[in-house]
Amino acid sequence: MTTVLDHTIVPAKDQEESARWYSKILGFKYEGQMGPFSAARVNDTLVFDFRTENEEFDSMHYAFAMSPEEFDATFQRVKKAKIPFGDGPFDIENMRGPGVTMGAKGQGKAVYFRDPNGHVLEIKTY
Repeated sequence: MTTVLDHTIVPAKDQEESARWYSKILGFKYEGQMGPFSAARVNDTLVFDFRTENEEFDSMHYAFAMSPEEFDATFQRVKKAKIPFGDGPFDIENMRGPGVTMGAKGQGKAVYFRDPNGHVLEIKTY
């Protein structure tokens, strides 16, 4: 069996709003309340469980590899929502892109932006 990430807990300012935002912008499936979390299904093997934090939390980086078609559709949703974006991990809001950066499969086209919680998101296609 290949090891895959099954689910992860993502700290959020508002867990419900976060799960819906990821579904709207990234195309995940909103799953609603799942125990103490609000969930968004990334794909058939991964769920993001959002948990509202009462204290401040560190910003995390989440990178998502997509097909070229999914990448283009997601990037269009980012632009339509007027979310600042950038072409590299150190230029997250330069409104340029896509850029080309290294990922798990080598060099790929990428766009970076922040979610409402301040987490840095990267969408990538190879």
